[in-house]
Amino acid sequence: MDWISQSWAWVRAAAVAALALFAADEPSHTAFAGYVEAEYTRIAAPAAGTIAALAVARGDVVPAGALLAQLDATQELAVVAEARARLAQAQAQLADLGKGRRTPEIEALQAQRNQAEAAFKLSEAEFRRQSQLAAGGIVAIGRLDETRAAYDRDRARIAELDAQIEGAQLGGRDDLVRAAQALVNALRASQEQAEYRLAQRTLTAPTDARVIDTLYALGEFVPAAAPIVTLLPAGKVKLRFFVPEPAMSSLRIGQSVAVACDGCAAGLTARISFIATQAEFTPPVLFSRDNRAKLVFLVEATPEQTSSMGVGGLHPGLPIEVELP
Repeated sequence: MDWISQSWAWVRAAAVAALALFAADEPSHTAFAGYVEAEYTRIAAPAAGTIAALAVARGDVVPAGALLAQLDATQELAVVAEARARLAQAQAQLADLGKGRRTPEIEALQAQRNQAEAAFKLSEAEFRRQSQLAAGGIVAIGRLDETRAAYDRDRARIAELDAQIEGAQLGGRDDLVRAAQALVNALRASQEQAEYRLAQRTLTAPTDARVIDTLYALGEFVPAAAPIVTLLPAGKVKLRFFVPEPAMSSLRIGQSVAVACDGCAAGLTARISFIATQAEFTPPVLFSRDNRAKLVFLVEATPEQTSSMGVGGLHPGLPIEVELP
C-alpha cells in the first residue's frame, strides 16, 4: 500500500509539473502573429493591341481618372468614323422622308396643271358648241363624240395633276418612315458600340492609387485581357492573422484590435472583417517554438487609419502582431 501511494503521488507530481511547463510554453491568447496583404487592381484592355503610350511608372501615385496607358486605336478610329457617317446618312434619309418634294418640282407640277386647265376650258367650250350644233342637226354625231372625248380627257388630266401636287406635298409613307427610323436606331447602336471599343483603348485609373508595376513596355503587343498596370488603391490593404482555437470565442466581426509592427506608427487599430469557419495549420512563415504544428483560424481585419500613401506604415508583406483590447 505504501508503494502504491508513493507511486500515485509521483504521478500526480509529474502531471502538475507537466501542466505547469505546458502553461509556461503556451502563447498568449491576446497577441497573434500575421502579415499585411494588399488588394491589388490589375488594369487590362479587353482587346489585344500595341502599347502606343505608357503614362506611368512603378511607384507613381495617380488620382482617379488619370491616364495609365494607351493602345493603338487606328482601326477603332476608322470604325467610329464609318459608323458616324452611316448614321448621318440614315438620319438625312429619314428627314427627307418627312418632307415633300422640292419647291421647284411642285411649281413645275402646278404649271402643268395650269396648262391642263386651259386645255380643259377650250375643250369644254368646244364640247358645248358642238352639242348645240348637233342638236340643230348641223354637225354629225361623230364630231360631237370627238369633242366629248377631248373634254373628258382634259378634265381627267386636271384631276391627275391635282393628285400629283397633293402627293408631292406629303412625306414618305408610314411604312417607309418606320423602316428608316429603325435603320437610324440600329446605326446609332452600332456607333455607340464602336465608340465604346475605342474608349477601351484608353486605360485610366479607376480610383486614387499607387502604381505597383507596369507589365509591358512602350511598343509591345499586349494580348486581350492581359494586365498592363498593377495598382494598389488607397486604403486597399488588409491584415491577416491566425488565432488558435481557444481564443476564437473572444472574436467577433466588427471588433476593434490593436496593431503593431516594426517601424509602424503607434496606436494603429483595425476592425475584424472576416473570421474563417475552418481551421488550418499555422503557415510556415509563422512557425515558432510556441505555435508550430497547431491548428489556427484565419482572421482578416481592415485598418482604420488610411491615407493615399499607405496605412500608417502598414505596407504589403510586412509582419504584424495583433492584440485584443
